[in-house]
Amino acid sequence: MSSPEIASLSWGQMKVKGSSTTYKDCKVWPGGSRTWDWRETGTNHSPGVQPADLEEVVQKGVKTLVIGRGMSEALQVPPSTVDYLKKNGVDVLVLQTEKAVQEYNTLAARGVRVGGVFHSTC
Repeated sequence: MSSPEIASLSWGQMKVKGSSTTYKDCKVWPGGSRTWDWRETGTNHSPGVQPADLEEVVQKGVKTLVIGRGMSEALQVPPSTVDYLKKNGVDVLVLQTEKAVQEYNTLAARGVRVGGVFHSTC
């Protein structure tokens, strides 16, 4: 099962191939995607992305996880979150969201088991 291509990205809107939903923030993994609802884990821009935000994607067996920090990189990614991924044998890339989407799509096109969590505003 391959990771779905992110078809489009603009401020506050993301489209993933194979899904009719327009996301503000989203999670993607081989074979699927869904809304990334920060309220589920109490996530805020600071301290930022928590391991709990990533567990679902990691459990899908990804080898690489791309984190999009937002258009202006307002979303923080603490060292503890990066450590969580490394302990689970997952490579991590933390990038500005437009760059993150490009990198994710490149990896997905190569057939890498890649997942992502992307913030599409600030």
